[in-house]
Amino acid sequence: MITLKQLRYFAAVARHRHFGRAAQECHVSQPALSLQIQELEAQLGCQLVERQRGAIALTETGREIAERARRILLEASDLVDHARHRPNLLSGELDLGVIPSIAPYLLPAALPMLHRRHPALGLRLRESQTNTLLDELVDGQLDVALMSLPIDRSGIETLPLFDDPFLLVIPSDAGPKGAGFTPEQALSGDNLLLLEEGHCLRDQALSFCGPTRSGSRRQYGASSLSTIMQMVANGFGTTLMPAMALPIELRPEMPVTLFAFTAPGPRRSIGLVWRRSSPRRQDFEALGAVLAEVGQGGGTLSAAAARAEIISLPMPR
Repeated sequence: MITLKQLRYFAAVARHRHFGRAAQECHVSQPALSLQIQELEAQLGCQLVERQRGAIALTETGREIAERARRILLEASDLVDHARHRPNLLSGELDLGVIPSIAPYLLPAALPMLHRRHPALGLRLRESQTNTLLDELVDGQLDVALMSLPIDRSGIETLPLFDDPFLLVIPSDAGPKGAGFTPEQALSGDNLLLLEEGHCLRDQALSFCGPTRSGSRRQYGASSLSTIMQMVANGFGTTLMPAMALPIELRPEMPVTLFAFTAPGPRRSIGLVWRRSSPRRQDFEALGAVLAEVGQGGGTLSAAAARAEIISLPMPR
């Protein structure tokens, strides 16, 4: 009979396409892992892996077995979760993924609150971009992830928590109060600075700007909101900044002007996502309640207003 260990080793090989990296992930030696794969092939009576110099590839049967192995391992993991966590809410280990445009702004306030209310929770954090977190969620490497909604991925359940509005940030010397200034001017051409490709925040900003204004924009992208804020302050362009980030990224001495759009202004929906097959829905709802309490605290714009004037701005036509 094949074992879960063999399936786990083979699933790692299928992910990495490399015996050495798969062995490192499974915390075993490469010969031990290779032996288990050979035994699995013998028990199944088929070749799963094509061994080549310096690389490996899965056979057609191997690709099908890898997908079935992933589902079996997820079911086994969910079974253990159901048994371990059913009696106590938010207890034991929980792997949480968070996107970079949320993690440094929400977690500093949320983590202490979680520890006070659920001291038996062992939280492990993973910060990465949306698609990476979703892949790891589907593969069972994460239990739940905090990101922007909506999410278009089969087998995933979502829980909206709160909305995070966008503010327009421009250099103070750009003359926003002068004649002829419009939101369209600030958001058009090459002026808008965004995160690099792969960040959902970039896509959300471009969606608000519209295809006619974003089509000719030069392909510039920063890896962090901190970099973008510094560039705006030094006159290199404008940006749409999530309100959540302002208490940290906005310094009192920064020569920038903030504009809050009148309703219905641009915003992103923040929520939790998890595998629909997971038995820990109650845990995720309890986690979401804490995160929503922090996110809806209402002090974000107040903290920003203490450092810079916020001007009301009508929505672009």
